[in-house]
Amino acid sequence: MNTITLNIPNLSAKGFVELCEANQNLQLERAATGEVIVMPPTYPWTGKKNFSLIGQLDAWNERTGLGIGFDSSTGFTLSNGAVKSPDVSWVSNQQWDALTQTQQQQEFSPVAPDFVVELRSESDSLKKLQEKMQEYIDNGVRLGWLIDPKTKTVEIYRQGCDVEVLQSPYSLSGEDVLPGFELNLNKIW
Repeated sequence: MNTITLNIPNLSAKGFVELCEANQNLQLERAATGEVIVMPPTYPWTGKKNFSLIGQLDAWNERTGLGIGFDSSTGFTLSNGAVKSPDVSWVSNQQWDALTQTQQQQEFSPVAPDFVVELRSESDSLKKLQEKMQEYIDNGVRLGWLIDPKTKTVEIYRQGCDVEVLQSPYSLSGEDVLPGFELNLNKIW
């Protein structure tokens, strides 16, 4: 299964919201250039690994109370106008509380998550995921992990740094973005 890209000329941010509301059974993203990306549902193999990622992040977040975690169905409006839905994301309380509750927290919030994860599935293009990760960083994401279970490779994206590539790591540190968080990769590999 591959993603489908639709070119809908002059689709505004409001028009994209209306398109999503009219097609709630589809997972849609909007590129900064305006194209609409239709993503297929994940296979159970990938969903199981996403669930482990979310569970580990949620357990840490419950202990620390430092922010809010989100699943893959959550769209964020980046500063370049794109609406993206990372597989797993986290926003600090400071950033979240700066959004208005009546509007910005209720729509595709205009905020770059502090942390994102993209988990490569069989149908994902590595090049497109790498471009998406760089777009996150370019738009304010502080830490991002691109995890490829098939090759047991992790690409770590950070503000102002070259991409770091790890081969078969046992765990990943949340560094100063997620202080004290360690992702155990045994359930991911």
